[in-house]
Amino acid sequence: MSEQTDTRRRALATRWLGVGLTTVVAVVTLSLGITGQLTLYISPDTVWFACAGAVVALVGAIWSCTLPLGAEGDHGHDHGHETGHETGHENGHAGGSEESDRGASSRRRTLAGVGAVTGGVIATGVVAAGLMLPPASLSVELAMSRAGEQSGLFAGSDSVTLGVADTSTFGVGDWSSVFAASTNTTAYDGADVTLTGFVTPDSSGDDMNLTRLVITHCVIDAQTATLPIDVDSGDYATGQWVEITGTVRADSEGKLSIEPTDVVKIDEPGDPYEY
Repeated sequence: MSEQTDTRRRALATRWLGVGLTTVVAVVTLSLGITGQLTLYISPDTVWFACAGAVVALVGAIWSCTLPLGAEGDHGHDHGHETGHETGHENGHAGGSEESDRGASSRRRTLAGVGAVTGGVIATGVVAAGLMLPPASLSVELAMSRAGEQSGLFAGSDSVTLGVADTSTFGVGDWSSVFAASTNTTAYDGADVTLTGFVTPDSSGDDMNLTRLVITHCVIDAQTATLPIDVDSGDYATGQWVEITGTVRADSEGKLSIEPTDVVKIDEPGDPYEY
């Protein structure tokens, strides 16, 4: 009876680690997709792919529940056991050798069990966190820590360098590339902009940057785009979201900045990233 109970527990654990966790992740993904919050984690262009994958995972999970409990580990088990047993007798293995083999097999099972339990606890914790924690955008502190890691990553570098890019649809990320890579900054002097981002101090602490996180596929590859704004940083708290209307200006050294005509405090937008 005890052996049957242990077997059933192992089968339940195996099913939870496979079908159970997959089902939970699929449901969470679909829920975020339906509510429009999946874009807090991945690019809008890949939302359909993630949701389609979640649907396929749910169908597979439902189908797998039609299998008897423990069927996952039955394939080849009896055959391998009998073959090994018969082969051992046919080859005349000594009792000591068989005991050694059993001991090694037991150690392997123990290590495999420890690995499975550890992985199961970690995976369950991650899924539980996804269920209990509300969806949230990346923090301002993360954006500030990544600022300056790389530059000129957002717009087409050739167009920016040549100074022929159409700026009418530029966001913070595009303009950040212009500011970092353009060799003909006077071509952008006088361009009108309306941009949305959050406030961060510049390296000196005296001036203000307009900052936005730019992602390509998901939040893992998020990059920080910053633009210098001719506004006293003391007027706005770090992390405050603002909408800025103004003009791009090039100084005597060719350095670009945004000269605002209007700065309006706003709440964090539903989609806080650029792509």
